[in-house]
Amino acid sequence: MTRIPDLDTPAAVIDTRRMQHNIDRMQQRMDALGVKFRPHVKTSKCVPVVQAQLAAGAQGITVSTLKEAEQFFAAGITDILYAVCIAPAKLPQVLRLRRQGCDLKIITDSVAGAQAIAAFCAAQKEALEAWIEIDVDGHRSGIPPEGEALLAVGRVLHEGGARLGGVMAHAGSSYDCDEPEALRRIAQQERSGTVRAAERLRQGGLPCPVVSVGSTPTALSAVNLDGVTEVRAGVYVFFDLVMHNVGVCDLDEIALSVLTTVIGHQEDKGWAIVDAGWMAMSRDRGTQKQKHDFAYGQVCTEGGEPIAGYVLGSANQEHGILCRAEGIDREIAARFPIGTRLRIYPNHACATAAQYPAYQAELAGGEVACWPRFYGW
Repeated sequence: MTRIPDLDTPAAVIDTRRMQHNIDRMQQRMDALGVKFRPHVKTSKCVPVVQAQLAAGAQGITVSTLKEAEQFFAAGITDILYAVCIAPAKLPQVLRLRRQGCDLKIITDSVAGAQAIAAFCAAQKEALEAWIEIDVDGHRSGIPPEGEALLAVGRVLHEGGARLGGVMAHAGSSYDCDEPEALRRIAQQERSGTVRAAERLRQGGLPCPVVSVGSTPTALSAVNLDGVTEVRAGVYVFFDLVMHNVGVCDLDEIALSVLTTVIGHQEDKGWAIVDAGWMAMSRDRGTQKQKHDFAYGQVCTEGGEPIAGYVLGSANQEHGILCRAEGIDREIAARFPIGTRLRIYPNHACATAAQYPAYQAELAGGEVACWPRFYGW
């Protein structure tokens, strides 16, 4: 039987009790709001994690690569949304999956993209399902709800041989907030903008059965989802320090951490050196522009209890620099002797998880199971 003290370091550890709490919290919220929940599985890329989400009531999944779609379809999941605007060269791969029985949906946000989809559908005599991405906050991609291109894209898809399945939006700017009222406001903006886009399509004589919205902050902040049919969110399953700073989770709800070992000291600098550098944590510095900067991560005991005032201050490829967030600890070697095992909470769970081919899942009773994840693209 493997337990945490038996693991080599660095290792990506999932506290499954916390993970299940996070899954249940989100699913219960979606159930109360009366919408379908389609989790974004790019965070975990792990079958046991996604199976727990589906067992709790999720319906379908969201992916960010076609490799993810292939892997989860092979695991028996068929209802999949590929939530990145499709590159025309990837359409044959989409068609292969659909012909194998995968109910794979794709998205676009331009007339040119819609034309490529329609031309491919006509040539292959297959009606791929496509959704239109809506930009509700000027964040990254999509067509504004009142944008002139919206109806044009819808008509190209609908009349060109594809199946217009609906609209979807992602309020990415919610990550910039840290107050409940601001989060509620952005959640309402996301809802109203996406619903408005769906109304415009329907008023134009076009079908729009699905209205899909979502981000972890807005999903946990929305108070009204009238007109929405489904919500998507991903990082909630593990949470991280960015989400803690946004205000949607407590530190004791963060389910992913990196187990590491102290391997040296620079006492004059107040440093303890650990074997978790940026290859273990990722280079993500997502808290840097937030009110509380955790540098490369929050230092915790081996059992996962935060050690106040200590962070992973900097990182090289394989070396992490553990230090006080403020000031120099001249007694750091005594406080963290060589061989001390610690955990580090990550800034961005998705980025940290991506550094590992497998998780070490801490189960009830303390036993640890190895859960493979899809590694790479």
